[in-house]
Amino acid sequence: MKHFLQETDFTPSEAAAVFLRAQEFKQGRGRPGPQPLAGQTWAMIFSKSSTRTRVSFEVGIHELGGNPLFLNKGDIQLGRGESVEDTAKVLSRFVHGLVVRTHAHSEVERLAAAGGIPVINALTDFLHPCQIYADAFTLAERWAAPGADLFASLRGRKLAFLGDTACNVASSWILGAARFGMKIALAGPEGFAPGAEIDALLAREGLAGGYRFTHDPFEAVRDADVVYTDVWVSMGKEEEAKARLAQMTPYAVTAKLFAAAKSDAYFMHCLPAYPGKEVTQEVLDNPRSIIFDQAENRLHVQKAILAALVAGR
Repeated sequence: MKHFLQETDFTPSEAAAVFLRAQEFKQGRGRPGPQPLAGQTWAMIFSKSSTRTRVSFEVGIHELGGNPLFLNKGDIQLGRGESVEDTAKVLSRFVHGLVVRTHAHSEVERLAAAGGIPVINALTDFLHPCQIYADAFTLAERWAAPGADLFASLRGRKLAFLGDTACNVASSWILGAARFGMKIALAGPEGFAPGAEIDALLAREGLAGGYRFTHDPFEAVRDADVVYTDVWVSMGKEEEAKARLAQMTPYAVTAKLFAAAKSDAYFMHCLPAYPGKEVTQEVLDNPRSIIFDQAENRLHVQKAILAALVAGR
């Protein structure tokens, strides 16, 4: 049974195929196309609020011919103490796949291990692989020559990630960069370096030593092809807001910092953004800011991921 819980769940050749299929879905949207989810129902278990993830998955499942079934964790027995394993076994009798947005990464792993249907990680506190695949596809669209291999266009490119480099998007980019053959430099304050969990995962995947961390944001963005940031106060960290804002201020992406990257570098943010905090409005409005292309591509890439998992059953 194939699942998509982390970036390395697809081999490089499988990831390349996902990118190509995403391009096909994007170019063919609005016209009759393949419906690999026809007759299927996919449950979406969400423990966290969402705009882009929920809408893109619901629309994507529908466009592939399937029926999305949204389940707020608090409205099902999982939220009242039923075990993850029992939930997985029961839902496997009803639906054809699970899209899960939750806190503990172990929860998606347990659902995948106990059930008999594909599971997609739509975000955990540790990783956000759908976001990183959509981001990488967004870059490949720009870097690949017409008709060339999208996936191959990522190799050797450098991404700089600034701010909370211990967050789930940063961890996913560390793992994703290793899978895509990219270089990644991260800059953040003391206490916010990539954690032991991502280092252990890289070691298990044979990808150790694949990133650089510094406290100097200008060092991180030097020669970068992409400058990336995320919110400084993620869901569940609201009580730390005041302290985080004080520590993160030197890592805000300003026009001056963005200008220190390559002259043709792109700016990316997984959204929602908070102008005046992790990034200035000037950078968000820059012609090389591709934040809304990232958001749109969640739909096309996730459709390709769904199609790949169905084909692999």
